[in-house]
Amino acid sequence: MIRIELDEASLGATRIAVSPLRDAFCAMHLVLPGRHPSWPYQEWVVRAREVWREDDRLRPLWELFAEGRRVVSDFLLPRPFGTVHVHEELAALRTTDPAFVRAQAAVCYPGMADAPFLRPYLEDPETACAALADAYAAYWEGALEPYWPTMRRLVEDEVLVRARTFATEGIDALFTGLESRARWTPPVLELTKHVDAAYAPGDRRLVLVPLVFAEGCRLYSTDDPEVFAVSFQARGAAALRERPEPVAADRLGLLLGRGRAAVLRELGGPLTTTGLADRLGLAPSTVSEHLAALSEAGVVTRHRVGRAVYYQLTDTGRSLLALLAGEIAGEGVLRAVG
Repeated sequence: MIRIELDEASLGATRIAVSPLRDAFCAMHLVLPGRHPSWPYQEWVVRAREVWREDDRLRPLWELFAEGRRVVSDFLLPRPFGTVHVHEELAALRTTDPAFVRAQAAVCYPGMADAPFLRPYLEDPETACAALADAYAAYWEGALEPYWPTMRRLVEDEVLVRARTFATEGIDALFTGLESRARWTPPVLELTKHVDAAYAPGDRRLVLVPLVFAEGCRLYSTDDPEVFAVSFQARGAAALRERPEPVAADRLGLLLGRGRAAVLRELGGPLTTTGLADRLGLAPSTVSEHLAALSEAGVVTRHRVGRAVYYQLTDTGRSLLALLAGEIAGEGVLRAVG
């Protein structure tokens, strides 16, 4: 168990940051032998496994992900700094401090200094990190780049929604429902992990990282001397599917039409027209028409955050889902930090 105590100053310094490279790292875990991804990832993983098996440029990653060597060290992933461009993170990886790489390799792989996969990181960290960055880039190109426009909207929506909720509901809302393996008991955030550690206020600042592929693995980064990076699952992974999940006895669809029913089901939390279109595979103009009709009927409401317009269910909309679709929609806005 990791215990992080957060005082008022620590909470004020907490940030939320997008990290495409962390999403790629977690996505790799879903393609490994023995993994059975849940339905949102099943179409994606077929192609991703072909890339993983067949692209020889991924060799540095194969060696690090070999059976028994799936340790997550901070030298594998640079500190998240809030970029939507994976190549900016890869550039940071290439310039990782060699002393930090050597120290982390020794701590994370004790007694393995002579192992062929580890020796490059000890003898020539600059070259080894450059090769690792090239391997990440190859995997990104083959397995994730086509999906990134959709993934980017999902994680950016998560940032905006959490920021708005934090502003309207306060600091305790930040951690509620954030992560199944995290528990917030003010003033301590507890993270379930196989190591025991405790950190006092001011030791490091907290960075929350929304990921589309958090199902692959949860990243609790505690090696960085200045930052705790904690990943969590962003909503909307269903956008990766190629076919919609079947809905039995669709009474809601019979009443509203399949398109409007689909829009209503996706509104578990605030979403933009574009975000809904990505999830449903519909044209934004079509989604906009459905939202206008649902809004006029009083089952959807809208609000503006900056230049973006977000839609969410009213109490009437939630009741309609519960009664006709046998579904309970999400409890409104997600908790957030800006």
